[in-house]
Amino acid sequence: MKNKWLLALPLTLALVFSMTPLVVAQAKVGEEKDSTCLSSKMVQLKGDMQKVWIDHTIWTRNYIVSAISNLQDQKDVLDRLLRNQQDIGNVIKPYYGEAAGNKLADLLREHILIAGKIVAAAKAGNQADVKKLEADWRTNADDIAKFLSAANPNWQFKTLQDMLYTHLQLITELVLDYIKGDWKAGIASTDKNEIHIIHLADILTEGIVKQFPGKF
Repeated sequence: MKNKWLLALPLTLALVFSMTPLVVAQAKVGEEKDSTCLSSKMVQLKGDMQKVWIDHTIWTRNYIVSAISNLQDQKDVLDRLLRNQQDIGNVIKPYYGEAAGNKLADLLREHILIAGKIVAAAKAGNQADVKKLEADWRTNADDIAKFLSAANPNWQFKTLQDMLYTHLQLITELVLDYIKGDWKAGIASTDKNEIHIIHLADILTEGIVKQFPGKF
């Protein structure tokens, strides 16, 4: 019996040593996974950023519906929508300062005020004013993209410009849907805009994390 155990010993040792690299490799993979886990601060920023931008789409839609339908809450909804632009500016203040956050809020308020004029012109059927205001809207989007890309090298101007232009297009679709009374299309436009704006929010979050890794 003892001889049989001695004969099996080399095979056992060979199996142990052959498995060692695999165990080490698995441990390294586990370490790599742990290193890519989101910190609580990253999760907080991601949630805060998505919240304010989702609010942006929700209150923009509410204002469009209210304005086109001549609802009595139109002014109150607009006030809430304008407050949302300050909320967005406040999210970046811990990283870029008070002045930068307020500047972004001002640019976004301009974005909203132009949108309100477009809704009024479109509702009145004044296409000449709509085209002029849409040009102003794109200029404002360019200003927002320039401001952000200057603040963070991870926020590329062209990427942000494309994202903002798509946002404008989706809002335009929503306005036209409600003027025509195509409620299902309006709901679909709202869904597309929300998905798109979450993507934009995540781009902004990722850029901040890359620029300020020490804060996360």
